[in-house]
Amino acid sequence: MSDSEIAAYLAEHPKMTGVLFTTLLALSQAQAAAASHGSTCGGP
Repeated sequence: MSDSEIAAYLAEHPKMTGVLFTTLLALSQAQAAAASHGSTCGGP
């Protein structure tokens, strides 16, 4: 799928823009939370 096809689809379905944005936002926040949780280690 080319960029112009994606742009045309999003122009025809404006709600999908919000869905994609929300999904990317949630994934980026989950990734940051997982990274911070995995980097903590208890010392002696």
